[in-house]
Amino acid sequence: MTWDPAPLSEVVTLFSQVRAPWWIAGGYAIELAVGHAFRAHDDIDVLLLRRDQAAVQEALPSWEWWAADPPGTLRPWRPGEILPPAVHDVWCRPGPSAPWRIQVMLDESADGEWFSRRNPGLRRPVAGLGRLSADGIPYLATEVQLFSKSGRPRPKDEQDFTAVLPVLDAAQRRWLADALGTAHPWHDRLIVIPGR
Repeated sequence: MTWDPAPLSEVVTLFSQVRAPWWIAGGYAIELAVGHAFRAHDDIDVLLLRRDQAAVQEALPSWEWWAADPPGTLRPWRPGEILPPAVHDVWCRPGPSAPWRIQVMLDESADGEWFSRRNPGLRRPVAGLGRLSADGIPYLATEVQLFSKSGRPRPKDEQDFTAVLPVLDAAQRRWLADALGTAHPWHDRLIVIPGR
């Protein structure tokens, strides 16, 4: 399946009218934290809370939306359909012959708190889930993004970790170390997170 990721500026424009909180995620979130581009991207990710999933259809009303049903099957997402908890990703494109342009990820929340679907005991207030770039672009908090990339890190995840580690403050490092210690106590990143 062909991807031609939408430019960051286009994604920000498309989602700027969404009333629900949303954040740039994935590799672009890391680059926003670092303050400059440092690698190529195969896609572009936007994170929304599952409760706000209808905002995808509102932001991209003339696009196609495809739910990624586990274990890796894409199917059309019907207008107004509530996606089941097992669906965490939605692939979006402007039309049937167009390449995929945006991937939307759905994360969990309850009572004003975000929680990890991989480890529901790992929580934080939704209000603290994102940051704003120097240009005012909302992006997923770096420590949360690094945690989500830590399960089975790929070479690009290692590159992201190395690039962004110097810009993490002590609180972000502590949160990441605690999260990794809880979910992945074997993780080798635990020994390289200074200032925790």
